[in-house]
Amino acid sequence: MFVLLIPYTALGQLLVVPESAQSTGSPNSTGGARAASWVTPTVTQASRLLDQTTFGVRAIDITNVQQIGLDAYIAEQLNTPQTALGVLSDPLPKACMGDPGICFESEFWQTALTAPDQLRQRVAFALSEMWVTSTQVIDGNAAPQYYNTLAKDAFTNWRTIMEDVTLSPAMGQYLSMVNSSKAPAGQIANENYAREMMQLFSIGPVMLNPDATAQTDASGDTIPAYTEAQVQAFARVYTGWTYATSTGAAPTSFPSYVPNYSMPMAAVDSAHDTTSKTLLNNVVLPAGQSTSQDLEAALDNIFAHPNLPPFICKQLIQHLVTSTPSSAYVERVSQVFIDNGSGVRGDMSAVITAILMDTEARAGDWDPNYDGGHLREPVLYLTNVMQALKYMDINTGLEKQGAYVGLRNYTSPLGEIPLRSSSVFNFFSPSYVVPGTTLNAPEFGLENTAAVQQRLTLADQLAENQIAGFNGNLTVTSAMGQLAGNPSALVDKLGVMFLHGRMPRDMKEMIVNEISSLTDIGQRVRVAVYLVISSSEYKVMH
Repeated sequence: MFVLLIPYTALGQLLVVPESAQSTGSPNSTGGARAASWVTPTVTQASRLLDQTTFGVRAIDITNVQQIGLDAYIAEQLNTPQTALGVLSDPLPKACMGDPGICFESEFWQTALTAPDQLRQRVAFALSEMWVTSTQVIDGNAAPQYYNTLAKDAFTNWRTIMEDVTLSPAMGQYLSMVNSSKAPAGQIANENYAREMMQLFSIGPVMLNPDATAQTDASGDTIPAYTEAQVQAFARVYTGWTYATSTGAAPTSFPSYVPNYSMPMAAVDSAHDTTSKTLLNNVVLPAGQSTSQDLEAALDNIFAHPNLPPFICKQLIQHLVTSTPSSAYVERVSQVFIDNGSGVRGDMSAVITAILMDTEARAGDWDPNYDGGHLREPVLYLTNVMQALKYMDINTGLEKQGAYVGLRNYTSPLGEIPLRSSSVFNFFSPSYVVPGTTLNAPEFGLENTAAVQQRLTLADQLAENQIAGFNGNLTVTSAMGQLAGNPSALVDKLGVMFLHGRMPRDMKEMIVNEISSLTDIGQRVRVAVYLVISSSEYKVMH
């Protein structure tokens, strides 16, 4: 396969929308908190929403969104029951013998590619990159329970997520909260979870304005959001938790080294630090409280912090919609986090809906000059192309569990395997700025010379049907093969499948000219697919 270089456009830059793809109306104001609801969404509007809410845009889903509308699609997804990842079998299948984390990955890939609750799974994936754990550290048997917790809670309340993650055996194992005991006199309790809970998982290191910009003092310096003394206080809060027994009860002794990954950690009051603790905003927990009482009060303390809405909402926007949300966009969604309209703080269904239906999220549906989006991280790049090309699992002769494990081999060279980050800071930082620019573009933290070449290799493998254990039909008898007699029609079809019906005119002309000379129809299809999915227009989700 050869390479046709197509100019790299600016991140998120959208080109002219064909008149047929434009709506008959547009939002009254780009500053409003919610976009207009389209009576009959265009292909562009439907496919952009699906790109933000699924692991891959499929033609059948575009048709569904066009039939029921954007609002109804989101409501439908919010009410679709959870698809749970399977608990790993014992003994493990041969495909992942010796490393249960690999079997978890197979469960993840299968769910991402086949589950009907796509929005729930996309939000869970985003949450897994915010509440980071890693099978490089934790037992892989703990990973399915952890991911299922994120998916179960995805549309509940942020306070629920906080508690369920905190008591998850996976997180307890990853950041040393499991078996953390009250410290001897003159020593301090383990600070791992206490520090990362604030720094990475909830409020961030500095005080924020409602739009997620940093507050500064009279000297122009940022203001710390917490002190070391408060980290130590929270560390004492988190003492006294260990693995539950098989019935979910607390063990009779502490610490316990008999892991139970299917149930939340259990409290052992005798191992808990019962001294008084001064938390955020000078909230004081009185001495003598139980392990559970201290935890509930501490999580409530963090949940009420003013940093929480902007810190969380900006990252959710970055994962689902755009790397560079405006301050106004972040603030609008933060206000929904603070109050869902019924006085409820942290309502995730309301927050997710606000993110997806904000005028800034939907502006690209109708405004050809809207600049936004984000680089497709490796996992989403692979699943999106596989979905669009209708790749099917052909591992019928293998045990069901572990059949999807080979997909890790295609994203690993690009620096990403689900729940296998090398550190608690995730595969890429939400604050990553492209060197030499001021552009905040988190996923570009994985992009380098080697990754660019590896992604071209992956594009070639996808176009040539070389994904081991799977089959993508790009032959002359496929739907695209039947269009390939007309190169322009074939490229238009690819423009709908991969570029929301907005392939730039010069890009289309280059691809049509390139494939028109190919007499082998199958090769014509494969080359056209390769040129689209390897292009910067596709790598950056607009």
